[in-house]
Amino acid sequence: MGKRKKEQQRRNYEIRKAQHEPVIGRMPLERGCKLIMVYVEGYEDIAFWRGVFDDYESEEFMFEITVPLRDDLAKGKKVVLHLAGEAEVRDTLFCIDSDFDYLFADQTPVSREINQTPHIFHTYAYATENYRCYAPSLHNICVKATKNDTKIFDFERFFADYSRTIYPVFLWYAYSAQIATPNIFPLIEFKSSVKLNYLEVENNGADTLAWLERQVQRRLRSLREQHPDIERQFPSFVEMLRKRGVVPENTYLFMQGHTLLDNVVMPVLEAVCDKLRYMSISRINGSERRGVSLVNEQSNYNNALQDVRSALSFNENYKECFLYRKLKHDIEHYLDALHRSDPDYRCRKRR
Repeated sequence: MGKRKKEQQRRNYEIRKAQHEPVIGRMPLERGCKLIMVYVEGYEDIAFWRGVFDDYESEEFMFEITVPLRDDLAKGKKVVLHLAGEAEVRDTLFCIDSDFDYLFADQTPVSREINQTPHIFHTYAYATENYRCYAPSLHNICVKATKNDTKIFDFERFFADYSRTIYPVFLWYAYSAQIATPNIFPLIEFKSSVKLNYLEVENNGADTLAWLERQVQRRLRSLREQHPDIERQFPSFVEMLRKRGVVPENTYLFMQGHTLLDNVVMPVLEAVCDKLRYMSISRINGSERRGVSLVNEQSNYNNALQDVRSALSFNENYKECFLYRKLKHDIEHYLDALHRSDPDYRCRKRR
């Protein structure tokens, strides 16, 4: 029997088992505590938003993060927005990736709905993946993965340089999305223009960035030849983006999240972590340990290592990002308004 078929049988068994087991009820709330349901796009988003709302749980509020339950099992941003438009919104919040809707500053119907609806919260960064890839946090990811705290790479400087390099093609991609003409510069072409196939760790990735610059310039020449009039519209577009916080040095926070994580950050992290692991192993092998003692030390080190992608998936060291602070401000503003509008809450506070 094939591995895939066995896995499917296992899943079917778990489903049948779950259907016949008693449902475990939600733990009872403390007296006077309000439960607020928070709907997110998909299962992979639950952990991120759980981390966001952890800071606001109290005797007055508890939050339950979940995905919309539909008979067709559909998930995603459109499903959440549809639910937000038809649901009883009291004690219910809806949390989504911004994509480009924050940047487009109410230029589209969807961006207007997202930016103007108080019970819809969005990431401000393109997606939750962009926060996990927050440059100041990436050294810690390397430490978790390699158990080596030696700083051999300046992630903040590299991603500022990377962002400046891709900024011109980012403008083309974002502008084509805003005018709803993605065929000008499709995602697949943008991805191929900004991805990193390798990283030379030496000189903080300067050789890699020089290679990337050549890729970007080649793409720009092609775009300008095919669409010679487009860039005339860029000055006002650039100013609109600037007012939303986009500058050449932080472009990576606003680019498509999966492209950033899979095609940029993971190659960088893997290259840096390879160097750090090699340094640690060389240090162990160069020590005075010999025989069983050396083998045990090597084994202890190898057993302590962690998968880089796994370490990145649990990253929560992005809370100093200016976009995350904007998200927190929105939540605090909403909860403060809820406090003021809820007579039961005011009575509890007086007691």
